[in-house]
Amino acid sequence: MKQPLAYVHPEAKIADNVVIEPFVTIDKDVVIEEGTRIGSNATILEGTRIGKNCNVFPGAVIGAVPQDLKFRGEKTTVEIGDNTTIRECVTINRGTAAKGKTIVGSNTLLMAYVHVAHDAVVGNNCIIGNATQIAGEVVIDDFAILSGLVAVHQFVHIGSHVMISGGSLVRKDVPPYVKAGREPLSYIGINSIGLRRRQFTNEKIREIQDVFRYLYQKGMNNLKAIEAIEAEMPASPERDEIILFVKNSKRGIMRGYFPE
Repeated sequence: MKQPLAYVHPEAKIADNVVIEPFVTIDKDVVIEEGTRIGSNATILEGTRIGKNCNVFPGAVIGAVPQDLKFRGEKTTVEIGDNTTIRECVTINRGTAAKGKTIVGSNTLLMAYVHVAHDAVVGNNCIIGNATQIAGEVVIDDFAILSGLVAVHQFVHIGSHVMISGGSLVRKDVPPYVKAGREPLSYIGINSIGLRRRQFTNEKIREIQDVFRYLYQKGMNNLKAIEAIEAEMPASPERDEIILFVKNSKRGIMRGYFPE
């Protein structure tokens, strides 16, 4: 259903049951799938792909060219999964030659005034709080929760099932399953409440806590901690995910536990 006061480029591919409210602008080379709603005054620009049953609120701008001086007009995209909600005045820039696309997964909530920069990847089932700013080529894994006013440095990797305190400055990689807060950003424990909500057993949560005791509370550097974890703890998907994350970290992981 398209309102007569909306502009939809004739080359845009819009499913029959998409709702387009007044004063929306939809550019060429846009694909919007079934059941999605585009709120008034939203702007959907060239290269945008929006999945099924999404809800884009008024004032959002999706697919604008990157705020990157190296961008030379190359053909790139923004890809948004199914059942994702994009609240008022969110901005999502399309990719550059670096990766070619910016991705926001399925079942994710981007609250008002969030910015997702070029070539970033936001996973599935994430919650990104109001006015959080995500720089270029950031990767945020599934089930991560970032509270309001978080600023994420370019190239940072945030692991799955993470909880980051509001107002945090994220300059280093944040391993999976943890809570992060304070300034500078530090490990403050396991995201045990979130893990229980997602059906992790108490035994599994204790195992994850034990891994992070080696990394953050035994006074070892990361290399020694990983050697000890591999030698003294049985392999499991969660143990191995944490080890792989630390080994692959390009910016280094955030600092350890320092009681206030």
